[in-house]
Amino acid sequence: MSSFPSPSPTAEIPVDGRHHVESMLMRESLLDKRVMSATETPVVAMLPFCRVLKVGGRSIVDRGKSATYPLVDAIAAALANFKLVIATGGGIRSRHVTSIAMDLGLPTGVLAQLRIIDALGNAHLLGTLLAPHGVVAIPPEILGHMLPFFIKAAPAVICNGDPPFSLWEHPPRVGRIPPHRTDAGSFLLAECYGCANHTLIKDVDGLYEADPKTNPEAAFIKDITVTELKARKLPTLPFDRVLIDLLACARQVKQFQIINGLKPHLLDTAHLDEHGGTNANKEHPCNEAKPHEPSRNLSRTEPLL
Repeated sequence: MSSFPSPSPTAEIPVDGRHHVESMLMRESLLDKRVMSATETPVVAMLPFCRVLKVGGRSIVDRGKSATYPLVDAIAAALANFKLVIATGGGIRSRHVTSIAMDLGLPTGVLAQLRIIDALGNAHLLGTLLAPHGVVAIPPEILGHMLPFFIKAAPAVICNGDPPFSLWEHPPRVGRIPPHRTDAGSFLLAECYGCANHTLIKDVDGLYEADPKTNPEAAFIKDITVTELKARKLPTLPFDRVLIDLLACARQVKQFQIINGLKPHLLDTAHLDEHGGTNANKEHPCNEAKPHEPSRNLSRTEPLL
């Protein structure tokens, strides 16, 4: 016999004649700031044992085998110890098609869709080179739903780094180039799944106060916070500028790292969260975590399957 009391007949039909689902947001306005603050609760980390890499298209893949083959070897060597989600950028082809599309007057959402195609092509290129190691390239149509399955079945997966905003891409404040590109998309993937870290693989050692390719005397920045990034207003960045705001609002990923993919030995250093380039942090690294935030072991993954 059930221990729960029988519902009252009058409780089944509300006074207003409508059925309601009891929840914290049932009768609240989603425009109320106090209601929004009440939704700030701990988030489940779905793949906390994974590391997310973003491989630059223009900085690495477009250089051909001289840059790509050594990095592929470094990634293959890392598979023995780490579960990886590898996102790719579109490279020079994306810039070319973007230039044509802007000349034709196409809107930002269409530009975003066109860029997805080129990044996906680079995912297939890297996927082919890493196929002998069991790495799987996942098409964007099934990535969000099937990623946990594939990451359990394979040592790593490769995907297009662009977020699937497509026609719904946010209009930028200046110009028409989509603000959420592959750096931002791979970060959002790491944030949603609660991955251990997020590494941008570029062709520079990290962040500088100016572009080191045009100013060799530019000062190197080893560590920087979101607050400092916003305050400095650096004229050029080696990553999508929108990443600053995404990191500021992130709940699970507290930093991202930039390393030089032309020095592939730095890859294992990045996996272990040791300094291999520049660390961009949500807060100062010395700040303690909040009490409700679970600690993470970032040294190695869970046992590989």
